[in-house]
Amino acid sequence: MQLSKAEEQLMKYLWKLEKAFMKDLLDAYPDPKPATTTVATLLKRMQDKNFVDYTLYGKSREYYPLVKKTDYFSKHVNGLIKNFFNNSASQFASFFTSETNLSTSELEELKKIVDQQIKKQKL
Repeated sequence: MQLSKAEEQLMKYLWKLEKAFMKDLLDAYPDPKPATTTVATLLKRMQDKNFVDYTLYGKSREYYPLVKKTDYFSKHVNGLIKNFFNNSASQFASFFTSETNLSTSELEELKKIVDQQIKKQKL
């Protein structure tokens, strides 16, 4: 299941805060802030999709994520590789490194990350 752009933005705030009441989430938005009802609707949809849940304190709800940020984005990236790059990570890497205008230092950093991962897998 996937989040809409608005839900994803709200989820980013929730991942950052880890737990949050409605007021905390509204405070996280830049001005102009969305209406409370809009955020409440997004939270309800996200709860229906099993991305968030809440703990009730009297009449107040403290929301928390049920899905880790890394898990969500990993699934996203893997889907992107599968659907647009014939399930080929090397095709994705080739596209990413040639089409995103990365600087030499960014490419060197990526190479370092790949080299470290190769070392880990050889152990």
